[in-house]
Amino acid sequence: MSKKLRINFSSLFGLLLLMLSLWAIARELQEYNYRDILNSLAAIPKSRLSLAIWLTALGYLVMIGYDILGFNYINRSLSWNKIAFTNFISSTFSNTIGFALLTGSAIRYRFYANWGVSAVAIAQVIAFVNFTFWLGMFATAGLIFFTNPLTIPTQLHLPFTTVRPIGIFFLLLIAIYLLGSILIKQPLIIRQHEFRFPSLPISLAQIVISSLDWILAAAILYVILTNNTSLSYLDFLGIYLLAMFAGVVSNIPGGLGVFETVILLFLSSKILPVTILGSLLAYRGVYYFFPLLLAAGLLGMYEIKLRSGAGKKF
Repeated sequence: MSKKLRINFSSLFGLLLLMLSLWAIARELQEYNYRDILNSLAAIPKSRLSLAIWLTALGYLVMIGYDILGFNYINRSLSWNKIAFTNFISSTFSNTIGFALLTGSAIRYRFYANWGVSAVAIAQVIAFVNFTFWLGMFATAGLIFFTNPLTIPTQLHLPFTTVRPIGIFFLLLIAIYLLGSILIKQPLIIRQHEFRFPSLPISLAQIVISSLDWILAAAILYVILTNNTSLSYLDFLGIYLLAMFAGVVSNIPGGLGVFETVILLFLSSKILPVTILGSLLAYRGVYYFFPLLLAAGLLGMYEIKLRSGAGKKF
C-alpha cells in the first residue's frame, strides 16, 4: 500500500510540474503565434543542424562507456558490439520516455539476460550506470556552479540568490565519493544489499565519461540556439545543467516542459522566446526523437532475428 502511495504521489507531482511548466511557457509565449515558432525553427542554419547531429552521434558513442565501465566494475566480459547495441537502445528510450529505472533498466535486463549475464550482475551494472549518470551531473554542475555561478530568477523561489551553494554541495558529494574509493576497501551493506566502492581509476573514469556526456548534450543545444548571440558556452552550460537537473528530478518524460521553462526564464531577456522554443524543438528532434526512431527500428530488427534464432548470436 505504501509503495503504491509513493508511486501515485510521484506521478501526481510530475503531472503538477508539467501543468505549471506548460502554464509558464504559455504565458511567456502569449504574444506570439505558432507561425513565429515555425519560422524560428526554419531559420536555424543547416550547418548548425548538421553539427548538432554529429555531436549527438558522438554523445551516444560516449554513453557506451557507461556500460563498458559497469562490466569492468563487476569483472565480467561481454563483447563490445552487444554492450554498444544495448546501451544505445536503453539510453534513447530512457532519455526520451523518462523513468530510466523502468525503461532503460528493463531493456538492459532483456538483452543482457538473453546473452547469459546473471540477474545479479545485470542489477549491479544497472545500479552502476545510473550512479555514473549522476556523478557526471554533480561533477560538471558543481564545477560550473562554483566557478561561474548563475543568478537564480526570483520566479523559482529558491532560498539563495545564486547556484554557488548548490555547486559546493555537489563538489562535496564528488569528494566524498572519491575518498570512499581510496579509503573504503570493504563492501558496505545497505538494506541487505552489498555496495562496493569502485577502484579510484574506475571512479575517475565514471566522472570523466559522464561529464563528457553532459558537456556534449549541452553543446548540441548551444550550436542550435546561439546563432547571432554573444552567449558564451560556459554561461549556457550552467543554465543547461540547472534546467536538466530540474527536468530529471521532475520524472516527466524527457523533462518536457520543466526543462523548457528554466531555459526560457534564463534566456528570454537575451533571445526572443519564439527563437528559443524553435531551437528547443529542433534540439528535441535531433537529440531525442531521431535516435528513438533509430533505436526502435534496431529493436524491431533484433526481435525479428530473435524469433528466427539469430538473436543470441548477435
